Amino acid sequence: MPPNPEDSTPTIPVERIQTGVRLEKQLVKVLKALAEHKDMTLGELLEGVLLHALEGKQPFSKDTLALIAQLRTIYGMQIDASSSHRLRDKRGA
Repeated sequence: MPPNPEDSTPTIPVERIQTGVRLEKQLVKVLKALAEHKDMTLGELLEGVLLHALEGKQPFSKDTLALIAQLRTIYGMQIDASSSHRLRDKRGA
């Protein structure tokens, strides 16, 4: 996440690496739009979501969840958490 100018918490230097992760197309569109709305990179958004998930914490506020619902509709995202273990690549993809 970009640093908040009003936040006096010190930043933590980290070493980031490039990954070759493949994700479902509409999911990526929703995540990119959310990252843009929050003025952060897709990588920063994913880091935050994953760090929250690893601690069993909710990464999004109610307002952000409402925005995500709108973005899911806009981008035609029909999969949800119940789909996670049933996804497979289309033939030739």
